[in-house]
Amino acid sequence: MLSPNDKKLEKLEPFYRPSVSKQKTSAEIISEARNALRTVRAQRPFTPREDQRKLFGPASSRTPEGRPPSCFSLQASSFESSDSRPFSGARLSPLELKPKAPTSPATEEDPCPSFPKPPVDPEKIRRISRARARLFRAASQGTLLPDRAHPPAETKKTVESKETILMGNSVVKRNGIYLTESNATGHLKSHPLQLTYDGGFGEIKEQEMFIGATPLPSPLRSGGDQGKRRGRASSCPDSSDLSGLETKAVSKANLQEKDTEIEGDEVFWNTRIVPILHELENEENIETVCAACTELHHALEEGNMLGNKFKRRSILLKTLYKLVDVGSDLLSLKLAKIILALKVSRKNLLNVCKLIFKISRSEKNDSLIQNDNILESLLEMLGKEDLQTNTEAFLYCMGTLKFISGNPGFLNEMISKGAVEILINLIKQINENTKKYGTCLPNSGHLLVQMTATLRNLVDSPLARSKLLSISALPQLCTAMGQHTGDKDVCTNIARIFSKLTSYHDCCVALANYSRCYALFLTLINKYQKKQDLVVRIVFILGNLTAKNNQAREQFSKEKGGVPTLLSLFHTFYQLDLQSKKWVGDGEEQLKVQRPPTQAEDVLIKLTRVLANLAIHPGIGPAMAANPHVVGLLLAMLEYKSVDDCEELVINTTATINNLSYYRVKNSVIQDKKLYIAELLVKLLVSKNMDGILEAVRVFGNLSQDHDICDFIVQENVHKFLIALLGAKHQEICFSACGVLLNLTVDQDKRIILKEGGGIKKLVECLRDVGPTDWQLACLVCKTLWNFSENITNASSCFGDEETNTLLVLLPSFLDEELALGGSFDQDLKNYHRLHWETEFQPVAQQLLNRIQSHHSFLEALPIPSS
Repeated sequence: MLSPNDKKLEKLEPFYRPSVSKQKTSAEIISEARNALRTVRAQRPFTPREDQRKLFGPASSRTPEGRPPSCFSLQASSFESSDSRPFSGARLSPLELKPKAPTSPATEEDPCPSFPKPPVDPEKIRRISRARARLFRAASQGTLLPDRAHPPAETKKTVESKETILMGNSVVKRNGIYLTESNATGHLKSHPLQLTYDGGFGEIKEQEMFIGATPLPSPLRSGGDQGKRRGRASSCPDSSDLSGLETKAVSKANLQEKDTEIEGDEVFWNTRIVPILHELENEENIETVCAACTELHHALEEGNMLGNKFKRRSILLKTLYKLVDVGSDLLSLKLAKIILALKVSRKNLLNVCKLIFKISRSEKNDSLIQNDNILESLLEMLGKEDLQTNTEAFLYCMGTLKFISGNPGFLNEMISKGAVEILINLIKQINENTKKYGTCLPNSGHLLVQMTATLRNLVDSPLARSKLLSISALPQLCTAMGQHTGDKDVCTNIARIFSKLTSYHDCCVALANYSRCYALFLTLINKYQKKQDLVVRIVFILGNLTAKNNQAREQFSKEKGGVPTLLSLFHTFYQLDLQSKKWVGDGEEQLKVQRPPTQAEDVLIKLTRVLANLAIHPGIGPAMAANPHVVGLLLAMLEYKSVDDCEELVINTTATINNLSYYRVKNSVIQDKKLYIAELLVKLLVSKNMDGILEAVRVFGNLSQDHDICDFIVQENVHKFLIALLGAKHQEICFSACGVLLNLTVDQDKRIILKEGGGIKKLVECLRDVGPTDWQLACLVCKTLWNFSENITNASSCFGDEETNTLLVLLPSFLDEELALGGSFDQDLKNYHRLHWETEFQPVAQQLLNRIQSHHSFLEALPIPSS
């Protein structure tokens, strides 16, 4: 006799029996979908490393004629000797000649009256002309800094250029300073050539140098304004300018202080800088010259003579430019570092960037670049110089950064010195300029290629990704991509950045939240449908966005032409793949070695992944399941592709069919073609690929809810294969196979196949082996045994003596909470096991145990499980 409670249990319906009368709520569908539908993984598209370092690689869409060169000639003559301020572009009006009346005699306040000059002796003119010719000839031969002193007689013949030297009255006037003939001659005899400037207007010239004696208190100083004021004070203004000079005069104390500072700079220049310049001019050993350059840089920095305010700067630059022709990479780097520190502009800035770029093209020079710390100078230039004025210089500077960013040894240094922020700021400037002028500025596309290629290398670092998120860089990159949709190189580089970033959850969420990106990606797919290297990355990004974000799936589906664009792309590369297979012929079928996917297959792999992810959304999946174009392309893929041809493509296609087969909706093409799909899946079941077998079994799990598919499984002996999979020691395969067997046991006439094929024994063994570690699988086994024993009269005759006794021991131990959950799991895992044990396994296992105990006559003979 059965108790009333047992009679109630007997009336329970079999598990997984489809109910027609009971309508599921949306919440139940979504909840169940989360357990039944799966996203698909895919590998990030591979980007081969370029063999040569160039501005634009072999895959560039730019023609050689339409892009800046990577190879060029650069010599000392390429640099401009004068590096004045850029031209303003304003047209100056011509000056009118206004004769000036003779000025009145100087007053007492005029210390240096202007006297009429006597006629110049013709012989003296000839002597000066010969001296001038010798000087220019020496400069043209590179002997700016001679290492020997001229004879005393020759030193008295000086070049007069805005400088008065009066020897007749035994007075030498130099820049407004009067010296006695004896003092001046002594100084001139010692060091005949000095590198200095005219204090009045900053005009660079060569004049006699004073070293070894007390420097002249002349206005020779690096400060521009102070030198100008001193020079003007020493000149001889006429009476009409006296009132202006009086109003602009500073106090005597300030002048004395500035004179002291001027004298200190003069001493530093003569004692520290000039000897190094002599060494650079005359030394032939490269190592010594490199050491001198390093010493020069430190000395200039110590004397506060770096930058573009230093009046002797042109003399320094001229000396440095000449050394470029030496051709040493190490020396050129040291020269470039000093030249950049002197804040050159225009053509010289471009040439020094080209010089560094030329050196960085050789990978062996990476260590030189790193040791000389040129990186900091380049980043400083990018951060401070004007982008529009120096676009070409920025281009070659960014080319250098692109090269060295490919070396992992530079990543941390570049990021720590602000490379990410500088690059994004430049991209932002380009975006704003493009928006302002309504068109892309010249060379901005070339520059963006270099910047985005550099960012592509930098985002391998977690710190760089964190910085990009903190400064909201992803919308700026999308804007740049949208403004340059016609530039395939720019779009491909940004797509490579996104394909890396979206492989990480936080970056993926940030891009998914930028709603404009979906329309942008669809535009690029339509524009470059046959450009595999770009579309494969766009589709990979969409796969990442839709993998774990239901909002992203919904947002994409709302874009006009979203799914149709994907299907059009699918058809394009499906045809390309068919053609490539025909070209290969039957010869490749004999090859059993797994080959990497072709380019067409790679796009199809990423596309099927996006379709599988979109199908998870309850508002998109049913529509896709009812779309003949979607299902037709997927089935065509399974028809001609085997798992040996392209494993990942076949598995992704099967996973997409699995997600679509979940929806049992009206007009479902999947349901209409379910038997044909089952035939295609049998080929995958008999393969040796376990991942393919798993996907096929999962599809059978959805399809086997239909009676026709259950009949197909029995007729084709698929159930025997499923029973064998229970012993595969693979929990996911066991779980899926058990689900199909559970659906088979809904029909009474098919329950007998479990006992005939040893299915009961396999199920009990599976429960024993994986129960304590997988309560969901254990629950599925109990549900299958429950369905199988619906019409039980005797437990032993139903399950078998050995299996019954095993169940009577296992189930009580599994139902003991302390025994079942007392394993050495961490707290999170323990909570996870407890949830599934309490909500899924415990109710079903208790019902099954009660049924077995009620129909077992030898219960009292069984041993009680020990604790």
